Amino acid sequence: MNDLLRLKIAKLPACPGCYLMKSEGRIIYVGKAVNLKNRVSQYFHSSRDHTLKVRAMVARIDDFDIVLCDTNLEALILECNLIKLHKPQYNILLKDDKHYPYLRIDVTQDYPRVELVRRVEKDRARYFGPYMGATGVREVLDVLRGLFPLRTCTQAIKPGMHKRPCLHHQLGECLAPCAGLTTPEAYGKVVQEVIDFLSGKSAPVMERLQARMMEAARDMQFEQAAQIRDRMQAAQRLMERQKAINLRGGDQDIVACCADGIDAMVEVVFVRGGHMIGAEHHALEGAGDQDAAQILATFLLQFYDDGRAPASEVLCMEPPDQAEDIASVLAQRKGAKVLLHAPQRGTKHKLVELARKNAEDALSKRNAHLARQKARTVDACAALAQAVGMDRPPRRIEGYDISNTQGEQSVASMVVAIDGVAAHSEYRIFRIKTVAGANDFASMNEALSRRFARATKEREALVQTGRLFADGTLPEGAPPLTGFADLPDLILIDGGPQQLRFAREAMRAAGYDIPIFGLAKRLEEIFLPESEESILLDRKSPALHLIQRIRDEAHRFGITRHRNLRQKASLHSALEDIPGIGKTRRRALLTHFKSVSRIAQASEAELCEAEGIGPVQAKAIYRHFHKADGHTEEA
Repeated sequence: MNDLLRLKIAKLPACPGCYLMKSEGRIIYVGKAVNLKNRVSQYFHSSRDHTLKVRAMVARIDDFDIVLCDTNLEALILECNLIKLHKPQYNILLKDDKHYPYLRIDVTQDYPRVELVRRVEKDRARYFGPYMGATGVREVLDVLRGLFPLRTCTQAIKPGMHKRPCLHHQLGECLAPCAGLTTPEAYGKVVQEVIDFLSGKSAPVMERLQARMMEAARDMQFEQAAQIRDRMQAAQRLMERQKAINLRGGDQDIVACCADGIDAMVEVVFVRGGHMIGAEHHALEGAGDQDAAQILATFLLQFYDDGRAPASEVLCMEPPDQAEDIASVLAQRKGAKVLLHAPQRGTKHKLVELARKNAEDALSKRNAHLARQKARTVDACAALAQAVGMDRPPRRIEGYDISNTQGEQSVASMVVAIDGVAAHSEYRIFRIKTVAGANDFASMNEALSRRFARATKEREALVQTGRLFADGTLPEGAPPLTGFADLPDLILIDGGPQQLRFAREAMRAAGYDIPIFGLAKRLEEIFLPESEESILLDRKSPALHLIQRIRDEAHRFGITRHRNLRQKASLHSALEDIPGIGKTRRRALLTHFKSVSRIAQASEAELCEAEGIGPVQAKAIYRHFHKADGHTEEA
């Protein structure tokens, strides 16, 4: 502990507030306390009771700041805001900022419509949701349009407005308020039916549709009856997917979590009108060593921020820390009372258990995904290093490929993988300049020569500015190298021994000696420099899968750029090759003569008739096309 920390700890006040732990000027943790003096002092005087993560954090702290508050509730809100602002390393961070869609009905209007929004505002409108993605919302909207004739257009409806009804009215899908064919009262009854339906009160709607279908059938309007039947079936399928879990109705959010010692997962189940309408889970990295009360407290404050409104009742698997204060904060954000509690028995407890099981399942799947991702990247890099004889796994791998069509528009692609993951911003393309015809060996040599020439130039510039030491190491605190200055740890050449030899010669000529190998496509053989025998990896080897992905990505990137160049060349106009004829004159010639062939057939006098074309330009144009046809010009 340094002298600055000792002085600040001695001067701490015994009142509520927030503290911001710092390391080298950067905020690494934000916390709140009822008594700042007692809480902050504990970090530095009772290390035996700390978790490993807290010990690691305390070891880095060299300074801290405090913000005093009048009440613990103010400290709670301030802590949440500071965490979202600074995103400290050692805090629980809710990184998923995705806004799930809601359905909105502005009941303050005479003729409202049902619209999709992603934020809940305090505007006296009715909101329904959240729904799990735009697909679910579109399905709900399709059912609503088939059941309720509300308008879908965005035009303003003014009193006395009489427009011609649109096709939706002819199909019975709109009451046409724009044509004055309904009243606010009649339209409002339909709006209320929509609100009831979205709130889970579907029985009256289904009964009304059943009566209409039977009436149409009695009147032998079988086509209309079949249409109503299809709408009923669509509504029924929608309601069946919204599992009924509370016979009394009501809105609830059920929150549960689980942890594995490293990370935590929180599951939120949404219940609206007594029906489960969806669920979502959120991973909290590094929060696995905290208890459920701490995890839930931090999560609730971050989750119900930035436009999300809680349900009237929030059920938790156990009471979060400072439950009363959190309930007050949620009530402020909702604009109404929010009941926050942890049921211990009955239907609500079963719902919490359901959410907890879903959280466990989500965490298990996430860990399996991360393990698979690690096998495809970190473990694959380690296996590849062993296969090619490297002492340590490569951080940066570069893959090269040549693309051309019979030697035309030849390009070399360079793709990059950092720790086994594609780094798209580091990809580069080299247009081959010095090689004529389809010579992949010489093209590969040129590409590697230019790559390392650029590396030397950029690294020398960094050394001159002090951002890189002459021995290639970075000064403390300097940003990592990017672009050509960042040298690869391993190079993959798409090809056999010959391509490998030309590439290695170019690299060594530039003064570099980096591990390099070739991958032949026929048998997926690995060729190493100065080795007569190839290496065949197991077909299931993660190392082979990694280099195949890099090789295929280099081919895809190169062939895409080559095709673009080839297409651009095929659209090249003969007029672009004439000296002194720019874009404006080319446009004037084409406007006057309508085609390039007519321009080629025109005399110098006829060419001068085009706007902006004088005798000098006409002579150049005439000479260009007649030379192209094999004619000779007089001296």
